[in-house]
Amino acid sequence: MAEKEKHTHEEELEANQAEAVATSADTSSDVEQLSAEVESLKKQLTEAASKASEYKDSWLRSQAEFQNYRKRIERDSELSYITLKGEIVRKILPVLDDLERALQNRSADDPWASGIELIARKFQNILESEGVKKIEALGVEFDPNFHEAISHEPADGTESGHVIGVVQNGYMIGERVIRPALVRVAQ
Repeated sequence: MAEKEKHTHEEELEANQAEAVATSADTSSDVEQLSAEVESLKKQLTEAASKASEYKDSWLRSQAEFQNYRKRIERDSELSYITLKGEIVRKILPVLDDLERALQNRSADDPWASGIELIARKFQNILESEGVKKIEALGVEFDPNFHEAISHEPADGTESGHVIGVVQNGYMIGERVIRPALVRVAQ
């Protein structure tokens, strides 16, 4: 009986060893399969992170382009507004010039002249409230950006190149010249 038990025990050992070898083979194939799956998932994660980074960069560029577009539209709109305002003011400046010329040749006691002077002052105040400034020219050095010379005349006591007389006032809005001042310049 001992021999029979020994033989059964040996058979069980062989079966356990075969099972362990089979389990070991199954385990190693499972490990290889899991390892391949992990590598595949790592590759997919890397690709997804790369695409996310590209999408983020693209989104940031789009945001920056939109901000630049909005600023350009605002700047263009402001420039158009100032240009249109300048065109309108340029068309009505001759009226102010006529009023100023009329006031230069008026008699002191004429009540109509006082009324015209009041109208001219109101007109100038309206222009100033809209940002229109008169270009100061008398006595300053001639600057072709602000002045238009209509004559060069000899002048005693005035440096050459300085304005000695203003024929027509010039005006500007902000830094933009609407109309240059027509001036006489000393030789």
